Amino acid sequence: MSLPSTSIPAVSRLRAATVGDLVAVLLVLGTLVMLAQASRGLMQPLPEPGLGAIDLHPSALPEYALRTSMRMLGAMVLSLVFTFTYATWAAKSRRAEQILIPLLDILQSVPILGFISVTVVFFMSLAPGRLLGAELAAVFAIFTSQAWNMAFSFYQSLRTVPNELAEASRSFRLSPWMRFWKLEAPFATPALIWNMMMSMSGGWFFVVASEAISVGNTIVTLPGIGSYIALAIAHRDLGAIGWAIVAMLIVILIYDQLLFRPLVAWAERFRFEQEAGVMPLRSWVLSTLRRSGLVSWVLSPVAIAWRRTYRRSTQSAKAPTPIGPDRRATDWLDRLWYVTIAAVSLIALWKISAFVLAGVTPGEVGTAMLLGLATMTRVFVLIALASVIWVPAGVWLGLRPGAARIAQPIVQFMAAFPANLLFPLAVSAIVALRLDPDIWLSPLMILGTQWYIVFNVIAGASTIPAELRDIGVNLNVRGWLWWRRIALPAVFPFYVTGAITASGGAWNASIVAEIVSWGDTTLKARGLGSYIAEATEAGDFHRVVLGIAVMSGFVVIINRAFWRPLYAFAERKFRLG
Repeated sequence: MSLPSTSIPAVSRLRAATVGDLVAVLLVLGTLVMLAQASRGLMQPLPEPGLGAIDLHPSALPEYALRTSMRMLGAMVLSLVFTFTYATWAAKSRRAEQILIPLLDILQSVPILGFISVTVVFFMSLAPGRLLGAELAAVFAIFTSQAWNMAFSFYQSLRTVPNELAEASRSFRLSPWMRFWKLEAPFATPALIWNMMMSMSGGWFFVVASEAISVGNTIVTLPGIGSYIALAIAHRDLGAIGWAIVAMLIVILIYDQLLFRPLVAWAERFRFEQEAGVMPLRSWVLSTLRRSGLVSWVLSPVAIAWRRTYRRSTQSAKAPTPIGPDRRATDWLDRLWYVTIAAVSLIALWKISAFVLAGVTPGEVGTAMLLGLATMTRVFVLIALASVIWVPAGVWLGLRPGAARIAQPIVQFMAAFPANLLFPLAVSAIVALRLDPDIWLSPLMILGTQWYIVFNVIAGASTIPAELRDIGVNLNVRGWLWWRRIALPAVFPFYVTGAITASGGAWNASIVAEIVSWGDTTLKARGLGSYIAEATEAGDFHRVVLGIAVMSGFVVIINRAFWRPLYAFAERKFRLG
């Protein structure tokens, strides 16, 4: 007996829900199994030098890829926690902003080798003689390559919420907690997700330094793709490098399908402008989870508990608030705050100077500053070239969602491609053609950081209101006039965010790009990056701190004198609404 035709849709929905539950269970169980395998042996003792060596056979790459992926995922979780706390505090508090944003400028410019050289001993002491300490050091090193641009993106979005949305939240009398989760966080989500993709890709750029740690006499090699690449470079094994590239591509595609594509599809609901006629991005993972009744049942208690926080925040918002301090008290608090900052800064400067001068001469301080000028010149030239090339390309992709979806995994892979894998080509070409390393090693600095500009410009172009584009078409606005009146004003705040992060990333990448090795051949460009890399390898902490301090000083001065005025101009002149 056949079923009535009216029941066929119900049966189809039931079958789809059953399949969705099955796939959801498999995804969750698979994730748990991967976490269990990746965490296995964390409390085992560290192997002796020469034992537990990295195996260059391709059969070892699946396990190495899993371990590297888990480290990067753990660092991404830490970066999200940091972003939602640090960036929000900076955007909401004027006093906090005055110290947190310059501090963020410094943090993004401090080379990863600098973080490793200072923190590896601390993390190793948390679990003496165990792999756990080394794993924590590696995760923290990867975190330092992911967190800063995410925090900058979220901060920029919170500061540029459209006026009409802010007025609507005030009209509905939303509490600060509800305003954040109902308005500000959703508005910042699309750009944040693009920067999460960039952060995950950027983490690959420094994964070699985080998994093959060498600080003076301390040598820690963790199983992973990064340590695999480091050994392949040392052995001049082009075949192993090729297998590493294949493994990276597979991992990036898996991340794209299981994590970032579902997030991008989910975040389209938060776009400020919803353009009619554009097909939404589809994700089989997101569709499966939405159809799964099991997932809904598991998440239901969490949703109920979350909604209760809104109710409590609304009740607290209705309570009468005490009258704030008068203007005189506020002025005294501001003065106390500035005095405190100045005192802490002077104490820190005195401590750093005493430590550095205990191991180096004043003349070497001047040498480090001259090396900083050389690296600064490279950074300026490379950022200018990257802007000329990638701003038009990013705008083109941002205005074409279909093309952006195709380009997304390609750009992710290009951003993730470590400069270390180009060392054979760079070293061989420079030696064979007798080129100047001071010039021709420079492109390696921008290889990974240029994509910060691309991702942010794409995110900015996607927010151009459809009405504005239609007006431009109707008024026949074309050519340079279209760029000057429509495209550049819309993407300028996003571009500045990307350029600031790309600039800091280029300074950071100088430690990898200014001194490169392929087997026994080593090429060095004169600059602050090679200075810090050599000091780190020698375990000379006085010169490491000197190099980091000089680099941080350069970045802070450049950001204060150039990038921050541009940022304030963009926020003031090109804010939506």
